[in-house]
Amino acid sequence: MRNDGTNFDTMVIGAKMGGPHQSHSNGRRPAHPGNGDARRIAELEREVRELRRANEILKVYFAKELDLDVRPAPPALEFGPGNPSGTDLIPPTSRVPADPMHWAPARPQRASDEPRPMAEFRALGPIEAVVAGRLVDLGAPKQRALLAVLISKVGQPVAVDVIVEELWTGNPPPSAITSLQAYVANLRRVLEPDRAPRTPATVLRTFGRGYLLDNRVVEVDIDRFGERATAGWRALDRGRAQQALREFEAGLTLWRGQAFAEVADTAYVRPEVARLEELRLSVIEGRCAALLAVGAHEMAVAELEAFTQAHPLREYGCELLSLALYRSGRQAEALAVLRTNQKRLAEELGIDPRPALQHLENEILNHAPALDWRPLPGGGF
Repeated sequence: MRNDGTNFDTMVIGAKMGGPHQSHSNGRRPAHPGNGDARRIAELEREVRELRRANEILKVYFAKELDLDVRPAPPALEFGPGNPSGTDLIPPTSRVPADPMHWAPARPQRASDEPRPMAEFRALGPIEAVVAGRLVDLGAPKQRALLAVLISKVGQPVAVDVIVEELWTGNPPPSAITSLQAYVANLRRVLEPDRAPRTPATVLRTFGRGYLLDNRVVEVDIDRFGERATAGWRALDRGRAQQALREFEAGLTLWRGQAFAEVADTAYVRPEVARLEELRLSVIEGRCAALLAVGAHEMAVAELEAFTQAHPLREYGCELLSLALYRSGRQAEALAVLRTNQKRLAEELGIDPRPALQHLENEILNHAPALDWRPLPGGGF
């Protein structure tokens, strides 16, 4: 069955009107349609729209029947020109992710009355699994590494060849496939302890020549972190600094160490680890922006000094630290932060700081009123 809606519609129109290549017997162009023809065309267009909707419903239905991972694309995030800190501290590149699909991984929405997931996985640190409300023993290191690889692509099949390559770093023994099958069987017993013998697995499923974790019955802390991050930036952009602070802090508490600790250095998982680390750093910056927005300048200074020492080339962190110092009555130190950043960028990367930092330096020198903190309307909740 084709999933090309355009071809499907063309086929329907052709069938309704005598075929897409039907020619006129007199060789001349048809006359302009009268009222009857116009009404008939309108009816055909309505039927085509109805058939298109039916086609979309059928595609989703058959995808479910065939166990394919077909999900609607999430709506694009839209943000207004909110300015919670009195100056433009949240540039669009920091506020809005380039790829919403990777910013907050999509998963099927569950109704409030649906049962809890069969398993919950934690990958923002060493791999953990919770089944029936309890942490379970995931076994030997390679067995844990197998689960980590599958979590990194939850809802998507991972080929056996890829798993073997990652678990044995390109040098698998002759018994690798047998060992892998044993690891899968052990994990299935742990993740579905009540599954009847010889019944299909629901959580860790076989899919073609590979395995997948079914995202319809599991939850992953990575998804929750992405959702908290998105909610925090949205709230901050709308001037709801207290709400943003709560969202960012709730997201950061999910972290227990390096993401996918067991397999963080493997080629297959490394891009996901890097993406999550970048997201974590942006959420730390967002939390500090929220602290500034609620007037907690000294607390923001303490957080940002440690952050910029660990990540000196992150210009947004330097921008926030400079403003926090200025609002704490430390103008000279605020300027020193900007000038040190400018020198480092020139020496290490051969670039100038972005215009926002240059503008902030001028405003600090001129004691611009726009830099002064003002309570947000309505308390910013």
